[in-house]
This record gives sequence, C-alpha cells and structure tokens, in this order.
Amino acid sequence: MSFINRVLLLILPLSFAVAAPQQGEAGNTNIMNGFSQSFLRSIGQGSKSFPDFWRPYTQRRVPLPMLENSPRLQSLIHDGKLELSLSDALSLALENNLDIVVQRYVVPIAATDVLRTKSGQASRGFTGAQNPGELNSGAIGAGVSSAGGTGGTGNAGGITGGGGAVSVGPAGAFDPTVNYTFSWERVTSPLNSIVVSGIPTTTSYGTANSFSYAQMFTEGTSYSVSLSTLRQSTTQQNTLFNPDVTSRLSIGINQPLLAGFGTMANERFIIVARNNQSTASEVFRQQVIASIVQVENAYYDLLQFQQNVRVTQKELDAAKELLDETEKEKDIGILSNLDVVTAQSQVAASQRDLIVAETNEQQQEAALKQLISKQGNPQLDQATIVLTDPMPSPGENDVPEAAAAFRTALANRPELREDSNNLANQEVAIKYANSNLRPNLALFGLYAGAGLQGNTPKTTGGAAGSLAQALNGSYPEYAYGLNFSASIRNRAAQADAIRAQLERNQQEITIQNTKNQIQLQVQQARVALIQGKEQVAAAHEATRLAQVTLDAERVRLRNGLSTAYNVVLRERDLVTAQYAEVQTLDIYAKALVAMDQALGTTLDQNRIQLNEALTGNVVERPMPPYHFPAQTPGQVR
Repeated sequence: MSFINRVLLLILPLSFAVAAPQQGEAGNTNIMNGFSQSFLRSIGQGSKSFPDFWRPYTQRRVPLPMLENSPRLQSLIHDGKLELSLSDALSLALENNLDIVVQRYVVPIAATDVLRTKSGQASRGFTGAQNPGELNSGAIGAGVSSAGGTGGTGNAGGITGGGGAVSVGPAGAFDPTVNYTFSWERVTSPLNSIVVSGIPTTTSYGTANSFSYAQMFTEGTSYSVSLSTLRQSTTQQNTLFNPDVTSRLSIGINQPLLAGFGTMANERFIIVARNNQSTASEVFRQQVIASIVQVENAYYDLLQFQQNVRVTQKELDAAKELLDETEKEKDIGILSNLDVVTAQSQVAASQRDLIVAETNEQQQEAALKQLISKQGNPQLDQATIVLTDPMPSPGENDVPEAAAAFRTALANRPELREDSNNLANQEVAIKYANSNLRPNLALFGLYAGAGLQGNTPKTTGGAAGSLAQALNGSYPEYAYGLNFSASIRNRAAQADAIRAQLERNQQEITIQNTKNQIQLQVQQARVALIQGKEQVAAAHEATRLAQVTLDAERVRLRNGLSTAYNVVLRERDLVTAQYAEVQTLDIYAKALVAMDQALGTTLDQNRIQLNEALTGNVVERPMPPYHFPAQTPGQVR
C-alpha cells in the first residue's frame, strides 16, 4: 500500500467525522413560550458541524420564558369587563396557565436525552419516565463504554503491550473523540557510568506531538488510531542520530463477541430515550387535561356563584316589595306591627345572603383569573368577568354505555400509555441484563508502524522521513488475539437479571392497577352523570312548585287569608329551591367534565390539539357539543 493511500485511509474517517452534516438547527421558540416542532427536532439532531465545525462547541441559547400575558387576554377586556366564553377561557389557559407552561418543558428535555444517548451516554430522565438501573454497567449514569479515550505517545486508546502480550480494549463512544497533545521538555540526568553515554551527566531536549482518534459503533465495534512524533536531542556521545525523530502509528480494533455484542446492547439508551420522548408527550398531555378540567370547573363554579347573586338579588327585591306591601296594609289596619317586623327581618336576611353570594363570586373570579393568566395587572385585577356561556343542559346521549366507555378510556388515557412505555423500557433492561450474564469475550487486532530518522542538515529524512517510515510500515507490528474475562459466580449480573424481571412484573401489575383505577373512575363518572341528570330534573320541578306555592300564598295574603310570615316562609322555600337548582346544574356540568376526563377525551371534546398547547398557538374553536342555549333557574323545561 502506497504512502498516499495510507494517509487517505487515516484522514478519511476523520474528515467524515468533522464534516458530516447534521440536519436541523435550533429553531426559534414560538410565541407564548411554546415550542415549535422544528425546534424540538433540532434538539434531537444537535447542531450542524458543517460548514461551521465549531458550532457544536458553542452554547446553544434557549430563550428565557415569557411571563407576559398573551394579547388575547388584553383584547377581551372592554370597559372594565372581561367578557369570557368557555372557549376563550380554555384558549387563555393554553396560552397562559403556568402549570401548562412549566410542564411544557418536559418535551424538549426529553429531546435532549435523545441527543445525549446518540453520543453513547446514558439518558438523564425526568419525572414520569423510568430509566431502569439495569441499563448501566458499573457506576449508575455511565455511558455505553466506560473505556477512556485514546492514550498518549505510542498508544491507540486501550492498547497495551509488552513482553509478547498485546491487548486492545474498547475505546471511544458513538461521538468520535479526537485528542492532540504537544509538549516540550528539558531533562538533566546524572549517570553512574560513562560506558554508554561517554559522559557522567546528560542533558536532553524533547518536543512531542501526539494525535489520537477513537470511535465506537452501535454493533459494539470500536477502533482507535494514534499517531505520535518525538524529536529529541541529547548531550550523549554514543547515539546514532542526534537529534533524532521517532514516529509511531497505531491502529487498534475491538469487537465484543458475547457480552456487549449487537445493536440492542449498545443502543439501549437510545431506545429508552425515544420511548421516554413519547412518555414526555403523554406527561404533558396529562397536565393539559388536568389544567383544562380545572378551568372548566372554575368557569362553571363562577357561573353558579353569579347565578346565586342573581337569585339572591331577586330574593332581596321580593323581600323589599313584601315590606312595602306590609307597611301599606299596616297603615290601613289590615296587618299588625309584627307582620312589618317579620318583613323587615326577611329584608335583612336577604341583604346578608347577597353579601355572601357576592363575596363568593369575587373569590371565584380571582381563582379563574389566576388559571388563565401568567401574572396580574391593574386592568385585569379590576375587571369584572362576564361569562357568556350558559350551564350545559342534560342531553339524551350524555351517558355512554359502560363497556364502550371503558374501551374508550383504555384507548385514550395518557397514564396508561406512560405505563406501557415504562414497561417497554423494562423489557429493554431485561434483554441487556441477559446479555450481561455472558462472559466478556472480544476479538481484537492491532497494526503499528514506527520510524526513526536524524534531524540535522547533514542527515536525510528528518521528521518527514520518520513519519513516512511509520505510515509506510517500514518497521511494522501486527497483532491479533482474544480477550476473555468472566466473574466467578457472576453474582452481580445474576442479581441485575433477576431484578430486571422483578421490576418488569411490578410494572405489569402497575398497568393492571391503572386499568382498574380507570374502570372505577369511568363507573363513578357514569353514576355521577346519571344522578346529575335526575337531580337537575328534580330541582327544576321543585323550583316550579315552589314558585306556584309562593304565588298562591301571596294571593291568600292579599285576600286576608294568610300572614306575612307565611309568605316569607314560601319565599325562603323558593330561594332554597333556586339555589339547589343552580347547584345541581353546576354539579351536572362538572359531571360532564369528569366524564370526559375519565374517558381521556377532554381535549377532543373541547377541540384542542396537543400541538396547540405545545406551541402556544391557539386557534378559534366551536363550543363542545354538549353546550345548549342558556337556562335560568326556575325556567320550566
């Protein structure tokens, strides 16, 4: 093989390592502190190294979080009022809810784990994703290979030799490693003999250059290349060349045959990181669902409190009207002072109830504002929320069939998909632990060349000649062999293999437990929905009858057949019935929300795409199909 061919053989792998293009670059995060799909892909691919080879070594900046409220919130405030439909509230939550904003970062964090494992290192994981401990050999957190980089002068990483024994161990990781070392030294040494050097004290000068390259592939194959030169001059008298240049080229390769063989053993971290990337989406989906449910419930609770204020205001108006009538009839001698006091007592009680209802409304307003904004401001804090959507009315198809509901929940619940991904990770751990039960057996090979030339004007060759000798194989060294090692009794590997299976069994039980919990939640949601529908119907009828009774009692009072006290009692009955009707409507609305959550269809029901929550770009959407025209307490249906 010619000198040029050997140089090309050495340089080509290095050039590919440096110049190989990596698709995708850091995209900008989207508005509202969201993350675009291109940004997430670019994280998993890493920075381009061509043509800007230095880019992988520079910090890649991630924009700071945006803590300002989205423009949508400001646009909905007019004349001190925040007009809010349920769709608007959900859109604002997707843009501003801090629980969603925080959990949104799980998705790009999972993408960084994919990038990290592509280099051959272990993933770091995150809450909700399991990284089985059995994936790590030796210290927890170690990567695919614990072997160091290539060595110093004369050694290609992991190559040792002496006395006829040669060994080439594994070297590098999936990301190639390049090392270069330059050194200069001056050494003065006393000698106890002048036979060899001709003088009792020697002084030598040395200039060394060392270059090495190492890489591992997913099949477990690793190789390393080391090239070194050393220029020395000395005061010794009996040297062949002075100064001289020595060069050495070493190429070593290592291939595991038992433990560590195959792509599964070496890509285990990559497989787990990609599984965890799917888990991250489910963790985020679960948080979005929880936040959407929280906003829906808060919306309906505020609607209930607002209707309570209206009911209480009507109660107060009716009590004042009764007081006026009572005072008039007392003046003409029909009623007594006791009847007037009774009417006054009812006015005072109604005023108290109105204050309580308004307090509850204001507190719920503050709670809803916090769910749909990142931070408060005077305009938002002082705005009164005007809800534009009514409570949902019961429909004929609101309650799903039990078996179909359970099937839907199993297909949609993110918790179950998280558990399934964790089980898949545990299966990877079992396969790797079984592979690790086998002894270590590796086939290795070594090629080395050396060179020696003088480096004076009178000698030929010099540094270039010494390097050419090393590259041309003027003084070659060839070696190959097998490296075998095994742990007697192999107890650590046995323990890991058994533990991996035990943890797999735990995970399967966890999945079954999750299914049982889902089934229970679906059953409870169905019961609550059925009871809610019946309660709404009963509450409607109770309100109607209370109104009929109050009207009749008022007629009796005008005809002198009743008392103001009896009318007050009938008014209290009506208010109690109206309160109960509003509460049952709220309970029914939240039962619908709970049903969607149990089925895992909250996002679908509200026409929400997960990508909307991830990017922060929210589109307008129609209302969910279970929303019906507004109903007021006491209206006959």
